[in-house]
Amino acid sequence: MFKRLVLIVVVLVHTGITAPLFAQDPEFTQFYANPLYLNPAFAGSVRCPRICLNYRNQWPALNKTFITSSASYDQHVDGISGGLGMLVTSDKAGNGTLNTTNASLMYAYAFHPAPEFSIRVGFQGTFHQKTVDWSKLTFGDMIDPKRGFVWNTGEVPKSFPTQTVQTVDFSAGILGYSKRYFFGFSANHLTQPNESFIDGPVSKLPLKYTGHAGAMLPLHGGRSNDAFISPNIIFQSQQNFQQLNLGVYVIKGEIVGGFWYRNQDAFIVLLGYQAGNIKCGYSYDVTVSRLANATAGSHELSFVLQFDCRPPHKKYRLVSCPSF
Repeated sequence: MFKRLVLIVVVLVHTGITAPLFAQDPEFTQFYANPLYLNPAFAGSVRCPRICLNYRNQWPALNKTFITSSASYDQHVDGISGGLGMLVTSDKAGNGTLNTTNASLMYAYAFHPAPEFSIRVGFQGTFHQKTVDWSKLTFGDMIDPKRGFVWNTGEVPKSFPTQTVQTVDFSAGILGYSKRYFFGFSANHLTQPNESFIDGPVSKLPLKYTGHAGAMLPLHGGRSNDAFISPNIIFQSQQNFQQLNLGVYVIKGEIVGGFWYRNQDAFIVLLGYQAGNIKCGYSYDVTVSRLANATAGSHELSFVLQFDCRPPHKKYRLVSCPSF
């Protein structure tokens, strides 16, 4: 939903449209395998140092139309009563026509207003860079009625085949959790930075709101509480676009299975493996919209490495939530 408009925005801006235009954020469907991308309040939520790597190939039948990857590091620091996190994301749209890179730093303050309930409040600062390669775009003046695309365009100056916009952005989030339940809310792009490549028209990156909630419920008969079912809901809104995700995970020892439904757009199936300090997962989006025959779905991979550290203080409470 969010990413289909990115290339359209680029083409329209440089074919004479002067009204304000807006782009949307890329997304990952293994939400909890990329927790800092979901909500900055997750920074340091597992206390020990953690590295998360994520890769998504959306709609591969369209020749590498959307490739998104990310890498993050976070850990809790007792001296500052919270967690620190770093997140780098890269999004390549249109086989490298439009490239977006974000580098973020995060801090999440943790406190415990009740004996069985904790809250984390996260803040995020982001350096945002977007680059367009005009040489990979096609325009109307390049078309010969009989021979097709054979002419050079006059729309793009030859002196700069690529152009870059750099801005600073801020986000915030909150996470509340007990032993079995959790919920959170985040607001991204609080400053709504201007992404326009040309003077005059303003192309602001609109606010994105994310609300998420879920539970980790033990299944009766599970040996040493190693079996859980985890129902989840995630709602996202950005400009005029809303997306509702309903999902459930089933966790049995080292194996995790998941199923999500994204409102009238896709079913998502997931398989994960977690052993010791390593977690890895694969998910596939089965497109059910009118684009189903043209996209070949979406593939996503995740890898999480969690390091050992000193045992937490008694007052520290880990967030009990799914891994993928």
